Amino acid sequence: MTRVVVVSAGLGDPSTTRLLADEVRAGVLRSRPDASVEVVELRPLAHDVVDATLTGFASPRLQGVLDLVGAADAVVLVTPIFKASYSGLFKSFIDAMDPDALIGKLVLLAATGGTARHSLAIEFAMRPLVAYLQAVAVPTGVFASPHDWGTGGQDALTSRIDRAVAELTSLLAGEGTGRGPDDDIDLFSETMLAISDPQRPSS
Repeated sequence: MTRVVVVSAGLGDPSTTRLLADEVRAGVLRSRPDASVEVVELRPLAHDVVDATLTGFASPRLQGVLDLVGAADAVVLVTPIFKASYSGLFKSFIDAMDPDALIGKLVLLAATGGTARHSLAIEFAMRPLVAYLQAVAVPTGVFASPHDWGTGGQDALTSRIDRAVAELTSLLAGEGTGRGPDDDIDLFSETMLAISDPQRPSS
């Protein structure tokens, strides 16, 4: 059975980051109904994460989550974006992991933010981090702004999730990304248009 762990670093309760994590989980199950997909929230583990940073030792419940991530076939990392980068809780959790835990592991990157201007943080903040950890990030990242949770953006968000999940499951099956030249999309241009016109639905 394919095991996927979705890590949500949302700070609020309720949290749009957790909401995006649940949407990605649903996307994985649409693509692979037989997969085991578990969502882990870091918010309840915040003190454990800080203690691990200070002492170098993980508490039993934090270690359980670290072991879960280490044993997964693929990991989905979801973080809120603050000041153009991932949250401190997200980074502290990554720092608490064994440096080799993600080597060769497939990772889907996702993030939430208050404006589409934050969307490129997936590319210039999250992607270099997982590259340093020698993980394999799928080409499509998933970003959700407040517009994406309304009726005008929900379909586009679902489409982006399905595209990223399709790449993830195809790579898990050893079939590459499953995309060809006809499936290409200029995500940079789409993002720039969203920034210049926040009311424009994404393609």
